[in-house]
Amino acid sequence: MTETPETPETPEITIYTDGGADPNPGAGGWAAILLDKTSGKHRELSGGEPRATNNRMELTAAIRGLEALKHRCRVRLYTDSQYLRKGITEWLPGWIARGWRRKDGELQNEDLWRRLSELVQEHEIRWDWVKGHAGNRWNERADELATLEIRKQKGGKVAPAAARPQAEVFLRVSCAKGKGGWAALIRRDGEEEVLSGGFSSITPNQLDLLGAIAALESLPPGISIAIHTGSDYLRNGATRWIDGWKRRGWKTQEGQPVLNRDLWERLEKAMAARKITWPETKGRELPEMKDLGTRAKEAAG
Repeated sequence: MTETPETPETPEITIYTDGGADPNPGAGGWAAILLDKTSGKHRELSGGEPRATNNRMELTAAIRGLEALKHRCRVRLYTDSQYLRKGITEWLPGWIARGWRRKDGELQNEDLWRRLSELVQEHEIRWDWVKGHAGNRWNERADELATLEIRKQKGGKVAPAAARPQAEVFLRVSCAKGKGGWAALIRRDGEEEVLSGGFSSITPNQLDLLGAIAALESLPPGISIAIHTGSDYLRNGATRWIDGWKRRGWKTQEGQPVLNRDLWERLEKAMAARKITWPETKGRELPEMKDLGTRAKEAAG
């Protein structure tokens, strides 16, 4: 009896897209973020044009995102553009039936709609609308990337690659009744990884230190890293207090032993091997932090 070979499962990919122009029409930018459900990794794509419209950039973002898929996939594509979503799910069959024309005349962006109609035949796609600028992490990130591309097209100042950190760390902790957990999102080279840990008989300050140490030690020496944290204890200790503690033999200004000295020494060693910055997060609602709070609670058990 001959066995029938197993058919590989169709990969599941989530795509977030965004695009815009400033003014409209004017300098344009687009972005697409691809998330692989199996690996948990993501890929960021973006680009721009010197003369475009909001709608052309929204379409371009979807096209570039789908073109990046090398095999047939089950895709869930999120967009904050009703023009894109309704065009592909409601209006497209009528345009095609009328020879790529609208009921009342010429179809704008026909070249892009034609290309998009080819791509949708290659995958199983669900088109979802997401409200823009409403705190959705990936929608906000796509908007940020598209905006950077618009600035490039307008000749605006964009920090050179060497001035931007090569990696970012977002850190959250959760602690209650002596049990606690930390979670760190590490973003590097367009990919992301989440680390976490849970402990008993622990304090929030210790969790912040443990999370920062684990995140830094997971990254190679020599690179530049921005650490985003809501902990003043961690930020101030790393940027202001640690030099004084060392000069005084790991004593506070009052002559008392520094709490968590062993962790601070580990953190100092990890920082010394890398270029660390500590962006101010007070008053800023970072989308990345929302999911991390849940991950930290889960790690705490």
